[in-house]
Amino acid sequence: MKPISKPSYIIGRQPVIEALLAGKQIERIFLQKNLTGEILFEIRKKAQALQIPINVVPPEKLNSLSRANHQGVIAVAGLVNYLDLQEVIDYVVNEGKAPLFIMLDGITDVRNIGAIARSAVCCGAQAIIIPDKGVGAINEEAIKSSAGAIHKLHICRVGSLLKAVDTLHLNGIQIATAEMQSDQKFSSINWQDPYCVIMGAEDKGVQPFLSKAADARFTIPMSPDFDSFNVSVASGIILYEAFRQRVELH
Repeated sequence: MKPISKPSYIIGRQPVIEALLAGKQIERIFLQKNLTGEILFEIRKKAQALQIPINVVPPEKLNSLSRANHQGVIAVAGLVNYLDLQEVIDYVVNEGKAPLFIMLDGITDVRNIGAIARSAVCCGAQAIIIPDKGVGAINEEAIKSSAGAIHKLHICRVGSLLKAVDTLHLNGIQIATAEMQSDQKFSSINWQDPYCVIMGAEDKGVQPFLSKAADARFTIPMSPDFDSFNVSVASGIILYEAFRQRVELH
């Protein structure tokens, strides 16, 4: 098996601010705690405007990433282009397609993210929505696990999943959440309509405030001999049902 490549870093205050100003894709920025200065303020301001996560860390963390003179700043170069959610919605609708998106809530295993992306592409979903914090990085391992499918999806990174739900609702896209307990089965939903499915972490599920904002809450029937599906398997089952309905019932 080919080993996973190490992340690519942008090291130092000036290189990082220049990368931000040039519009280079950045996954996240590590800033050394207790440092101040005008250029650090500009890095923070620009990163926040671009919804790039900032991690304030002790110097030991930065030193573990690089032995170079990092000046308290190291950025992790991004491997995907993050897109604006509204622009993606407009693009999909203008193509004459009913949106089928998937939102990831608290899923930290990058292999699961890659597997979900692979199922999404195979089943005709157009976009994955992730928060800027609390979810696994879309790194080389995630891309490898997706068999390259991540590059065929629109990836939207948002500051707030709840605000993203508001944006989806304003555009006529319904929200459905996968729950352990529900009276509604996933196959009873009309997946020909525009939908975004929220998938939560296997241990915690979808956060209550997101579940409350959903238009439909459903479950996947299964044998009582075990507790639940793996989240990527569950995502594949749901997405395939949406694909089946859209193909067979269209």
